[in-house]
Amino acid sequence: MARKATKDAEDAYDARHLSVLSGLEAVRKRPGMYIGTTDTRGLMHCLWEIIDNSVDEALGGYGTTIEVTLSKDGSVTVADSGRGIPVDIEPRTGLTGVEVVMTKLHAGGKFGGGSYSAAGGLHGVGASVVNALSSRLDVEVTRGSKVHRMSFRRGEPGRFDDSSGTASPDNPFTPFTEPTGLEIVGKAKRGATGTRVRYWSDPQIFLPDAQFQYTELADRARQTAFLIPGLGITITDERGIVRDEAGEVIETRTEEFRYEGGISEFVDHLAVDPGLTDVWRFSGQGTFTETVPVLDDDGRMVSTDVTRDVGVDVAVRWGSGFETRVKSFVNIIATPKGGTHVAGFEQALLKTVRKAVDANARKLKVGKDKVEKDDVLAGLTAVVTVRLAEPQFEGQTKEVLGTAAVRRIVAQTIERELGAQLESSARQTKAQAGQLLEKVVSEMKARISARTHRENQRRKTALESSSLPAKLYDCRVSEPESTELFIVEGDSAMGTAKAARDSENQALFPIRGKILNVQKASVADMLANTECAALIQVVGAGAGRSFDVDAARYGKVIIMTDADVDGAHIRTLLLTLFFRYMRPLVEAGRVFAAVPPLHRIEVVTGRGKPNEIVYTYAEAELTALLKRLEKQKKSYKEPIQRYKGLGEMDADQLAETTMDPSLRSLRRVTMADVEAAERTFALLMGSEVAPRKEFIVAGAAELDAQRIDA
Repeated sequence: MARKATKDAEDAYDARHLSVLSGLEAVRKRPGMYIGTTDTRGLMHCLWEIIDNSVDEALGGYGTTIEVTLSKDGSVTVADSGRGIPVDIEPRTGLTGVEVVMTKLHAGGKFGGGSYSAAGGLHGVGASVVNALSSRLDVEVTRGSKVHRMSFRRGEPGRFDDSSGTASPDNPFTPFTEPTGLEIVGKAKRGATGTRVRYWSDPQIFLPDAQFQYTELADRARQTAFLIPGLGITITDERGIVRDEAGEVIETRTEEFRYEGGISEFVDHLAVDPGLTDVWRFSGQGTFTETVPVLDDDGRMVSTDVTRDVGVDVAVRWGSGFETRVKSFVNIIATPKGGTHVAGFEQALLKTVRKAVDANARKLKVGKDKVEKDDVLAGLTAVVTVRLAEPQFEGQTKEVLGTAAVRRIVAQTIERELGAQLESSARQTKAQAGQLLEKVVSEMKARISARTHRENQRRKTALESSSLPAKLYDCRVSEPESTELFIVEGDSAMGTAKAARDSENQALFPIRGKILNVQKASVADMLANTECAALIQVVGAGAGRSFDVDAARYGKVIIMTDADVDGAHIRTLLLTLFFRYMRPLVEAGRVFAAVPPLHRIEVVTGRGKPNEIVYTYAEAELTALLKRLEKQKKSYKEPIQRYKGLGEMDADQLAETTMDPSLRSLRRVTMADVEAAERTFALLMGSEVAPRKEFIVAGAAELDAQRIDA
């Protein structure tokens, strides 16, 4: 009987199901066209699509809460208090609004401007793409005092048998045969509305190691809460993959993000340097006309001129540093690669500041030089947001805004508002404007000076030029591609390194003790520090914004410190200096850490043969070696030599293990994720003590006490 029922269900699989799959099947065959990749980034992009639908409701003034839950079973749930997806029948398809949104590409409330005046989604493919790439998706809509429910398997509407008490994509599934599969499953409180989507990503599509990233999700939630004042976003992780201070697994962690200050508070959050100005807020409106295809009453596409309204909201703040942080958004969707709104913003900044500098040229002692964009952007933290209906993006990933008219509207707003700020007669604003112009001119002069220096400078060795530090032992080769600079800790190691190096292409620069922690220090303090200034001079490519990686005097910079706690600390301080002031060198993969051995074992070979020398680089490696020698019934000389410093090696040993390119191991310092690296440096080297203490306590349970030199 069960077999007959199954056969009847298969026979009832009609053209309606085929039409749904014919659209979504393209998504399953070419997922990269819609979500970029099928790894963790693609998995997170699917989650953003669902969250953004809820955010669009909040952006339109409907609903003030969004809850995101990461469950142990691999599913994710997004619930909001918006209006809820329409549940009535859509006349052209004969399907409910829920089924249209979840199964039809290029269908939704973002077309035509009737439902959303400004929304992040515009292609109408977000929810349906997620549905197509999910092994199971459940949607519940609370609307009209009723709770409506519908389920899908890989985009196909149907019903899962959850009689076991647990919802799972592996439960028996039956496709719907009735005209619509939307069911009423309960009653709701009067006036309650919202949408709840729970889905399991399809393992047939996504790579096995793809997983939801809590940190990335929390950062996105925080960012969205800044952009929509009053919206509360709660993130709950039930996967039990986080440890507390005692090292115990936390079953559930929850964070809520809600900010009332908007993008002004966002700029304060992003800024990393002491403020030169307060946060200045600029707002404006504009309109433009574009020709778009619109459906007429007969269902035909007709080209129509449509007037678009554009809202501009920008917050800026200049600090004493030189780094630039500009975050841009269109309808609260991040555009990390910018677009016309950022182009208009930067164009207006340069034009307005140039005008102000020219008006104060005598006071600022400018001369005939011109301020450039980089001079204005130095030390700037800004959030640029625009809102408009149906923006034109380049691709579904929405990383670049392409609507050309937005550039003019943003530029006009910034020119008007920033111009008024720089010409203000209010005492505090006038003082800050003066400081800003002085900083811009100072950046301009530093840029021109650095350029002149690079143009006039030719590479010289220490013997040819007295401008380089006397303690630098330079190499003879002048082509940077084949040269290496070793930064050596201590005089004892320096003596050995001089004898171990190849003077043809290996230069040595010793540092004594621990250099300045530049994460806490100002630029002036850094330049005044003898070791920091000398190292920047030796690298020869400038520092900060004026750093030119092509002018670096060496192809590789290798940090060579002792294999102990102090050596690790010195290495971290040096990496902080490179990260803050010579970052392009790190980004180019030209900064390395030497890997000196910890132990030297002399294995007795016997029979008149010379003993075999083996080096190990970790305690675990030494233990494994000794066990292997014991099994092979080989003996070794006691005691085993434990290197506590580079100075304990002789020249041949140092060359063989650390400096000879054919034998050594180097650890390349990379920056695959600049922001993650910056957070780590701020945690380890910054002025905030409490987060560092939490990090140390949390990691104490996993620390191997044998690694500590006592």
